[in-house]
Amino acid sequence: MKKILLALSLGAITTTTINAQTIPDRRGEGFKPKHKQEMGKRHHGMDMKSLNLTDAQKEQFKSQRESYQKQLEELKKNDGITVKEYRSRMENLHKENKAKMDGILTSEQKAQLEKQKSDQKKMREIDNKARAEKMKLRLGLTDEQAAKMEKNRSETAAKMKAIHENKSLTEEQRKEEMKKLMKAQKENTKSILTEEQLKKLHEGKKHESKKMKDKKPVEPATI
Repeated sequence: MKKILLALSLGAITTTTINAQTIPDRRGEGFKPKHKQEMGKRHHGMDMKSLNLTDAQKEQFKSQRESYQKQLEELKKNDGITVKEYRSRMENLHKENKAKMDGILTSEQKAQLEKQKSDQKKMREIDNKARAEKMKLRLGLTDEQAAKMEKNRSETAAKMKAIHENKSLTEEQRKEEMKKLMKAQKENTKSILTEEQLKKLHEGKKHESKKMKDKKPVEPATI
């Protein structure tokens, strides 16, 4: 199982190394909280506090969450399965957990969650546009360059999603495809920007990376 987890970790590292300046923030799509407390207050990346859960619902969520965590731990301890089997079982557990969590909510609460998803999608689109405009100003991009950068970003994001969803690929093939994608994305960026703009882009990435490291984690609240 250590080999399986290592392979999956390497795949995750490969994904996160893609340029944050050119790939959209996708945390809303299958975002996985780092803390169990945070899992208690979010469902599908949505804020649960606004749903006004009853005490009975909170208890049901807590029980299901603990059951899900136990199943995940048991799966991780299974040394007799391949990476492909592990991913398949993990996906099935996730789907089962999602269905049970959804079953706890009322129709009104589900509708409210859908509205939250729609609102978050709109906010991500606004954030992406604002980020693109900020990059355009900071790098001094022409309208043509900005359009090409946006095309490069959206095409790379779509291809990255397709690679992750392609279940016919082995972990090694997936990593190889990601490497090719990153190389192509980098080459496309180089072909669009001038040397001076590339230098500014790299400096901006270093600055953003430092800001992320300097951020102090905030302890999430429970429901």
